[in-house]
Amino acid sequence: MKFGTVKVKGQSQVVLVGKDHSRVLLLQAVAIQMGETIPITLLECIAKGEVFLQKAKEIEQWASTQMNKSEYYTDEFVWEAPIPRPTKNIFCVGKNYAEHAIEMGSKADIPEHMILFSKAPTAVIAHEGFIPLHEDVTDELDYEGELAVVIGKKGKGIKREEAMDYVFGYTIVNDITARDLQTNHKQYLLGKSLDGSCPMGPVIVSKSAIKNPNQMDIETRVNGEIRQQSNTEQFIFPVEEIIAILSKGMTLEPGDIIATGTPAGVGKGFNPPQFLQKGDEIAIKVKGIGTLTNTVH
Repeated sequence: MKFGTVKVKGQSQVVLVGKDHSRVLLLQAVAIQMGETIPITLLECIAKGEVFLQKAKEIEQWASTQMNKSEYYTDEFVWEAPIPRPTKNIFCVGKNYAEHAIEMGSKADIPEHMILFSKAPTAVIAHEGFIPLHEDVTDELDYEGELAVVIGKKGKGIKREEAMDYVFGYTIVNDITARDLQTNHKQYLLGKSLDGSCPMGPVIVSKSAIKNPNQMDIETRVNGEIRQQSNTEQFIFPVEEIIAILSKGMTLEPGDIIATGTPAGVGKGFNPPQFLQKGDEIAIKVKGIGTLTNTVH
């Protein structure tokens, strides 16, 4: 199942998203008609885990049997990020593809130990939202298409072999980066956390729909040109290991988001570099999830 958050007539709604992403099922509206209730945000729904997933199935089945389906399904909506305001910074894995590590330096830059940094919650924007160019603070805005993991259950010291039990589902993140800020500050936070620098979505796909997160095609296009094309089987640190390492001394909670790293092909990796310009459209496709599209404004 694919879940999302959208605005319908100015109000945020938790929705079940159709296969082509053109129509959504208003879960709360149907639940009310059934005499049921569900939480009002997707973050709260995720915290309910299997209880919410089962309820969503029941809601979908009930809605499909109704004569007047139009009051439950709509194609008139505006996307929001699935979790519009995460409760924590987004966890991010750096240089998790060997070829990307090499393009950013050399073979010596392939990490032996996992590199971790974060992006502020205020960086999150929706599918089809505008990415600010931030001309006043950077001349080197770059894109990074990534698979992201959404945690569904609280845990600490999670064993690698049990890690998937703590996953709710998967989404797409564009880890927009100000390369000059990243270089100048010798750290990642400023260069990674500009407002609008974390496009996310359009949906969260439940983990049951993804056979293996470490075997998913990923592709990034800028203005229609393929820039990144890889598969998550190229991860240096697979999803299970990322969760295990993150949780060794830190509690993971429902709704936490982990961006798993980007393949080779970022703008900085070209000679000369191809940084983002006003009007550029970035489309990131992950098989089984969909396409996250945003324009630089």
